[in-house]
Amino acid sequence: MASATPAGLKRFYLLLALVAAAGVAALALLFRPSPVSIPANVTVQAADTAGFRGYVVGRADAPIEVTEYGDYQCPACASFDAVQLPDVKQRLVETGRVRFRYRDFPLDGHKHSRLAAHAAACADEQGKYWEAHAKIYETQGSWSPRPEAAGAMRGLMKELGLDLGAYDACMTSAKYAGRIQASYQEAVASGVGSTPTFLIGGRLYPGALPYDQIRKVVDSLAGATAPAPAAN
Repeated sequence: MASATPAGLKRFYLLLALVAAAGVAALALLFRPSPVSIPANVTVQAADTAGFRGYVVGRADAPIEVTEYGDYQCPACASFDAVQLPDVKQRLVETGRVRFRYRDFPLDGHKHSRLAAHAAACADEQGKYWEAHAKIYETQGSWSPRPEAAGAMRGLMKELGLDLGAYDACMTSAKYAGRIQASYQEAVASGVGSTPTFLIGGRLYPGALPYDQIRKVVDSLAGATAPAPAAN
């Protein structure tokens, strides 16, 4: 039986390598996440807001609600989240005085803000909203300047241990675009024009409020609603 020539073997191995490379490329295309685009100005459906008022932390019976209207690409929002919110949570929320509510207000000039808001909503599906919320703000300086941020968001969710298959399906569906738009419309209707803006006791407070200022507002509202002392 004649043996293969060195040249024939070389061609065989080259063909085998080409076939393997083509297979790897095909698998990469098969498992690559679909492009992500979160539309703006969508028509809000009843299902988008049913049973959802925002992302809330704190006791349901807390006497005062503090709402933040924020944008994940807003540097002042990131500063508030890192510096002030921990004190708000520890000293006001955990003590039962305040219920804190976060609402998305994606500004038109921030091209990745709806994408980031949707990524956080998809994390919420897996019980990790507040972890994703903090991580997105914490890393804002790295993903915000990029021309494309979907890959960076996915990397953050991988770090948080999310099921990436479920996350990818959630993102490509853009299923929470209506919820984000409803939140935006609520902010506009309330008179919000910048981020962050806080709604406390029916009044708007624009800017990254320091904890001490939020506490003073809460103290004044608590005093105004406290029962009058009984007459002797």
